[in-house]
Amino acid sequence: METGNPQQEPSTKKSGAHYVDNKQFYNALVEYRNQVVEAQTKGLEKPQISNYLGDCFIKIATHLSYKANFINYTFKDDMISDGIENCLAAADKFDPTKSANPFAYYTQIVYFAFIRRIQKEKKQQATKYKIIENMDIDDIINTETDLGEYSNQFLDYMKKQLDQVDIDRRMIKKPKNNVLAEELNENIDPES
Repeated sequence: METGNPQQEPSTKKSGAHYVDNKQFYNALVEYRNQVVEAQTKGLEKPQISNYLGDCFIKIATHLSYKANFINYTFKDDMISDGIENCLAAADKFDPTKSANPFAYYTQIVYFAFIRRIQKEKKQQATKYKIIENMDIDDIINTETDLGEYSNQFLDYMKKQLDQVDIDRRMIKKPKNNVLAEELNENIDPES
């Protein structure tokens, strides 16, 4: 029950905006770097990173994937995995003498991992379209029946998709909204 006293202490709730504590993250990285240096001087293998550092890398990659630039990709899980992998590879490369902000350093690593994955997926998609373009789909899909040839909706769809690919750049053109609406109306069967 609230007393309505304005002199009460403010709520001590933590906000969810800071999912990685930069000071703890920095201290854990400095400790890990010291362990790596010690292992190198003794000629041992690199030590395993702590669970805390792994959790921080996962949180950074996952939360960056919520950004508007990356939200609607179907291969978002691959992007996150690439970001985490790159963070693990660069875990001992953070130099505390240059910066005290490891969050920004690893966020940048994840960001560029996302960009590389997007570029790789676009190249793969353009290659798929090029293969489809060079195939003789008409002979493969069209068949003759007693009544003559019939059109195949899949073939029509693939032809429209290929028309959206810029052959010189192998990039996909984004259709305008009214073109999408017309395409949907064409594909809807009024008899069903």
